[in-house]
Amino acid sequence: MGLSSAATSTTPNEPLKFCIFDLRRGQHEGEELEKILFFYPADLPFPAQLSVIGLSEGLITFTRIFSPEAACEVIEAEMNSHVFFEAEPDIWMVMVVAKSKETEAIWRIEALRSVLKEVHSLFVMFHGSIRVMLDKEPGGGLIRSHLYTFIMDYLSDFLMGTKFLLPNFRDSLKERGTVQMLTVGREAAIEVQSLVGVLDSCMGNTSGYSVILFQDLLVSTTLTPDDTVNLFSYGVLRLTPRVLSSGGSTWSYLRKGNISSHAEPGSRAANSRSALDRLHGFQDSSSAGGDNYRVVRPLQHGKWSRGKDGFLVTDIWGVEVGNLVPTTPTVWLQQTEHKMYLCAYQHKSLTIILLIPVTSMLNGEEGISMLKQQLLENASAKIFKVEEKLAKGWGGENAYHVKGYRYLLVDGDRNISRASPPGKVTTLTKESLLALNKVREDVDLEKSRTKGDDDVDHEKDLEICIRAKNNAWVIARATRGKELYVVLEKANETLLYASEAVEKFSDRYCNGAFSLD
Repeated sequence: MGLSSAATSTTPNEPLKFCIFDLRRGQHEGEELEKILFFYPADLPFPAQLSVIGLSEGLITFTRIFSPEAACEVIEAEMNSHVFFEAEPDIWMVMVVAKSKETEAIWRIEALRSVLKEVHSLFVMFHGSIRVMLDKEPGGGLIRSHLYTFIMDYLSDFLMGTKFLLPNFRDSLKERGTVQMLTVGREAAIEVQSLVGVLDSCMGNTSGYSVILFQDLLVSTTLTPDDTVNLFSYGVLRLTPRVLSSGGSTWSYLRKGNISSHAEPGSRAANSRSALDRLHGFQDSSSAGGDNYRVVRPLQHGKWSRGKDGFLVTDIWGVEVGNLVPTTPTVWLQQTEHKMYLCAYQHKSLTIILLIPVTSMLNGEEGISMLKQQLLENASAKIFKVEEKLAKGWGGENAYHVKGYRYLLVDGDRNISRASPPGKVTTLTKESLLALNKVREDVDLEKSRTKGDDDVDHEKDLEICIRAKNNAWVIARATRGKELYVVLEKANETLLYASEAVEKFSDRYCNGAFSLD
């Protein structure tokens, strides 16, 4: 996520509509508004909101006739693209994006769906299931207040002035919902593993977890893949040194290459916040209290800072009565549904996130304070050593550039991706990127066709190769849960040359996973 003129923009004349509704609510005449849990823009008249949701509900019901287990994912109308995601049983998220004659307004539907998936995953990590909150307070006021503040804070990262800038064809060499790993040598890997052991010992018998980041890259995790993606996304969004130094969010791991041509990250985030505040009456507070509900806002900008002891602090979750000490943040794990304290420590470019079960800390904040002290006493030297080794081996933002190639490698089974540095991707021509976007759409379509079909060989290899208008070669290969996309703008005239270039890339950087032999 991030901000750049290259992204798809929506204006008041070409609106973005974003809604969440519950099919189990509002089934009787006069109660239709009850099904609306979130709607943007919030000031759209209720009849217009109900029109959007009614159309969406009708499309879902109709498509379920033909596909009971998987209703519609997208409907392409003349003026709009309707993107659907069933976040939880009978709870739907729908994004309606107006089509535009702007040359940049070309997007990939699965990239927009990944935005819906991400915002739901992050919401559940901080607040828990939408359905559980509805069961807790059937009136809907609790969930509506939480969804509104959370999603508007999330959308603020897409905002430039009064326009929302959504992922478009220029983002085709990026994969939301994955982590980017740091490659380390053998000695550094041993040191990292040793540090993980020390962190485990500091947490004692609490069954805690640790995540280690260097810059905006993942070094180590003891979490499940899905929980790792969620925590990684939040870490890069609000916790890493780059974000803290800029004073706002940059989504730098996705948009580094596009930042320099615009405002500085901090000023851009500030401008986005002020525009959002003006549009929707947000107050600069960590929590909102509408309808007597205290709403924590974990995605609010500029609320994290590094303390003198190296631990990251925030007042988003409130403060202890009497001593004004910030309350330790909490998150929910997706797989176990356990509630965890989130404790983050930072030394130079190294960020360490510890998750400790709330139930294991009988003394609450006092126990967290003791754990922090243990970490400072027992792990500081190891942390300094690991950071130093990683910094020495770090090749900079262009560390994973491969000369002559612009690429994206995705391991869907492990939720990991690696891509050409964004600064290098910006050298690609528009024709190459449009061709790549089309190839990715074709791969998405093929995956959608085979999803849930027991009669289809899901291990079947897929290869797509096309020649763009500028004579660049765009090649996609998919095999056993992995995908490789390569753009060759300076390749030879022949397909054989381009195919051999991809073979060489596969052999050298992918252990031959995409070789045709």
